[in-house]
Amino acid sequence: MSIENYIKLIHSEEGRKGYKSLMQYLMQLRTHFANTFKNEISVGSFYQGFMDMTYFPITTPVLKAHKLKVGVVFNHERIQFELWLVGQNKKVNKQYYSYFLDKNFTNYKLSETNQESIINYSALKSPNFNNLNEITNSIENQTLQFINSVEGFLK
Repeated sequence: MSIENYIKLIHSEEGRKGYKSLMQYLMQLRTHFANTFKNEISVGSFYQGFMDMTYFPITTPVLKAHKLKVGVVFNHERIQFELWLVGQNKKVNKQYYSYFLDKNFTNYKLSETNQESIINYSALKSPNFNNLNEITNSIENQTLQFINSVEGFLK
């Protein structure tokens, strides 16, 4: 995308409204997790990103003990929601990437490299933004399944 195209998008009312609506929904999704699971998980700060990805991290006591967290990610280029298992730093990523690989973790496909994430799972492709409750329910269910799968493997 050229700078000229970006300027046209930002100056168009539709572009601004669409981006604002998307950010509002993603912040609401973060708030949903924080309020619904306040006794089970910790929800981190909202990262708006550079129109490449927007995400917020969540962790549980088990994941935190392993220095891991789950990123609930919206990939702008692919227009999809993803769940990323990430370590608190690259060293932890590498350690757990090797652990999951060596122990033959097959519940979710490991990332191609361990640079950004250990697991990068496409949770919801082509979401229907006309039904936000459906998106929220799907992301919630898949996130809980993802966490349970990872935690079960770590025990």
